[in-house]
Amino acid sequence: MLDVRNWFEEVAERTAMTVERLPLDELGGWSRCASTGNIRHDSGKFFTVQGLDVRLPGRAVDAWTQPIINQPEVGILGILIRRLDGGPQLLMQAKNEPGNHDGPQVSPTVQATRSNYTRVHKGRPVPYLEHFRNPSGRVLADVRQSEQGAWFYRKRNRNMVVEVGEDVEVLDGFRWLTLEQVHGLLAVPDLVNMDARTVLACLPVLGRPAPGADGFRAALIRSRDPRQGAEHGIDEVLSWLSGIRSTVDISTEPIPLNRIRQWHRSDGRISHESGRFFDIIGVRVVSAGREVSSWTQPMIEPIGTGVVAFLVRRIGGVLHALVHARVEPGYTDVVELAPTVQCVPANYDHLPPAARPLFLDAVLGAPPERIRYDTVLSEEGGRFYHARNRYLIVETDEDPAPGHPDFRWLAMHQVVELLRHSYYLNVQARTLSACLDSLTSAAG
Repeated sequence: MLDVRNWFEEVAERTAMTVERLPLDELGGWSRCASTGNIRHDSGKFFTVQGLDVRLPGRAVDAWTQPIINQPEVGILGILIRRLDGGPQLLMQAKNEPGNHDGPQVSPTVQATRSNYTRVHKGRPVPYLEHFRNPSGRVLADVRQSEQGAWFYRKRNRNMVVEVGEDVEVLDGFRWLTLEQVHGLLAVPDLVNMDARTVLACLPVLGRPAPGADGFRAALIRSRDPRQGAEHGIDEVLSWLSGIRSTVDISTEPIPLNRIRQWHRSDGRISHESGRFFDIIGVRVVSAGREVSSWTQPMIEPIGTGVVAFLVRRIGGVLHALVHARVEPGYTDVVELAPTVQCVPANYDHLPPAARPLFLDAVLGAPPERIRYDTVLSEEGGRFYHARNRYLIVETDEDPAPGHPDFRWLAMHQVVELLRHSYYLNVQARTLSACLDSLTSAAG
């Protein structure tokens, strides 16, 4: 771990980044459309900040409008992997992003939007990109996955893992890390970035269980074996999710940014009149070691730190996670499986009690001996400014809401199976899946 820390300190010195807040109207290369108010790049690429009208009849909050990022490009998030006698190694990058909470973070081998890797910005080529655009190695995972459906409109990225030989040149800012080392780093706040976590979740079972696993870890390891049982069969789970997707009554309509209600533009930013949720801000970035040395852009700045948690339970000796069929307006397919709890608690202080997330108080009030994982992690730093969530895994002996129509217990081998397909588990659930996987490995 110390060796990794030293590497990060060296990279941070060479890739110093300064981020300065800037009024939205002063962003160079970006403009606000006179008729719609939408904020877009002059090239027509990258992304647009626009409005979204959402209607959810019958819900505690049944209608609202909001700003949202529309980035229709499919980017590439990829990790190169090799196998040595000591086990699998992953080629990871120490990468700084303007929204990162505290400097560089452990990132995938490749993390690039289509505008980046086609060099719309006229910057340097993306290293290692050819291994993912035209793979010559063995492809272990290749699946399109969504991102935050509350902040992105139908955003998705191609998540890939490609196995290569030992002859890949290691460039400055990159390093081979063992899977155990990467798993160990997931316990460190704000160190492994969101893009790395979503790809890690898509990895096939590669690690070797830590010796002498205790009862919880033994149940977790056993639960990843597809021969083990589950509370609900996978066909039943898929039918349940398809039924919700087919019957949920939601309407989402992109609208001009200047037509969103209860949001106002002042002091160079866009904010909700309540002071909650998030702001749209502008930043100027100057960075060494990036494809482009300086740029400006809009970003989402959340208000408050979120709570994202899985309740887990041993059923027949097999560990299950309680997933929530969650509606978010930006999802491509209406509903995805989310963690048991996913919210910013402060956003619910002004809402009726019926709108308060189920199980939030149970998670926050869990005794320490029941908490299996508890770390604050950063979200995507390329579009979100200092977005952080407290990720928790809490073990329970009881079913807190038996028969609830929006929740199901899934064995971990079922989670692994669903991660091989697009748009089943949301990005927060994928992070928690990677964090659970990390508990099966010895610390690196």
